[in-house]
Amino acid sequence: MPHRELVLLDSIGHVREEHAGAVIVSGSHGGTAAADYILCLTRKPYAAFFNDAGFGKDNAGLAGLPMLQACGVIAATYSHTSARIGDAADGLAHGVVTAMNDCANSVGIRLGQSMTQVIAACRS
Repeated sequence: MPHRELVLLDSIGHVREEHAGAVIVSGSHGGTAAADYILCLTRKPYAAFFNDAGFGKDNAGLAGLPMLQACGVIAATYSHTSARIGDAADGLAHGVVTAMNDCANSVGIRLGQSMTQVIAACRS
């Protein structure tokens, strides 16, 4: 099986139909507005990862994870203290997982894993 495409998006607002089946690392927060960009696509990415943006009030920085769970997209956040918000390359290089949906859990993603570990597992 070929590796899934890795797409780095500083803003999830740049996600497109051609990213269907890809593994996306975004610099955006993982809130509901971020999830909406993926939900409006006809063909979804395989996985999407976001900055937790410090979780926020009522865990708003993670609120998109269950929304993506509902459409079968693996989704997780990485810590805002491990990588800069809005910088997908920094998220990939230095991000540490802080939250995930059940789809992510089912493929072996765990709290505290580095994003490089997570991406390697998702692309194979």
